[in-house]
Amino acid sequence: MANEEQVELIIKYKHYFEKLLENSKAPAVIDETNVYQEANPVPRQILFDVINENLCEGSRLEGKENFKAFYDAVKAGKRGLILMEHYTNLDLPAILCMLNNEGSDWAKDLSSRIVAIAGMKLNEEHPIVRAWTEGFTRVVIYPSRSLSKVEGSQLSDEEKKAEEIKAKKINFAAMRAMDACKKRGEVILVFPAGTRYRPGHPETKRGLREIDSYLRLFDVMILVSNNGNCLRINPADTENMMRDLVCKDEVILTASPVFECKKFRDEVLAKLPADDPDPKQKTVDAVMDFMEKQHDEIEKIRHAH
Repeated sequence: MANEEQVELIIKYKHYFEKLLENSKAPAVIDETNVYQEANPVPRQILFDVINENLCEGSRLEGKENFKAFYDAVKAGKRGLILMEHYTNLDLPAILCMLNNEGSDWAKDLSSRIVAIAGMKLNEEHPIVRAWTEGFTRVVIYPSRSLSKVEGSQLSDEEKKAEEIKAKKINFAAMRAMDACKKRGEVILVFPAGTRYRPGHPETKRGLREIDSYLRLFDVMILVSNNGNCLRINPADTENMMRDLVCKDEVILTASPVFECKKFRDEVLAKLPADDPDPKQKTVDAVMDFMEKQHDEIEKIRHAH
């Protein structure tokens, strides 16, 4: 069962910080030349240690046969996409760690093939956050939400234009990097909401319409729901990732059956009226609806042991 004791990340794991900083290699500023960043083995192992220390009995991969079917499809040459619910900054390390812990060669290989789409904030926010982030391979993007904040800011028109140009360059480079990943047989993992879910803020669980483009770029996908988490957003400081609250919990990561991306998208679009104002958003809504239903079903059985 979950342990309700919650300690800030910056306090609980301060003893790792010196080692993380000593081994940090990732750039502090993102541009179009450095969007692809391979995992650093030192923080990766630290992240796995943190995850394993906080997983309670009953933590597991649910729908393991679906993870395996997805892996087999990727091995056969299909371009694979994982869309996953996002609650905390340990969601990604958790799926990598739990696949690695599964014990099968295929699961370890799948863990090593996952490349996450990550926002610039993880590199540019804080040296420790950046060092933790180095534990997984990622393609860095300039998120649409970040650009929207720039557009609504007090920056001059010239400064806003410069940011728009910067965003286009970074995201074009990211698309090229992602294409290279697919050709190497790597799997792209995306959090379709683009941000962590914050209770009481339903807009943070709404899928971004640009996720529709991913459905057109990949062959197969699994939708992964996330029940339980070992890291919680600190209500006293929701923006400071280092003050997130660490706790023990039973974590269940559930994979849907393997979907053919084109078929999934076509079936959603076929049900819409011809004059629907935003069909792209509807395909993303269907993804989010499926994951939420899957999440709710698993929550009914969590802690049942």
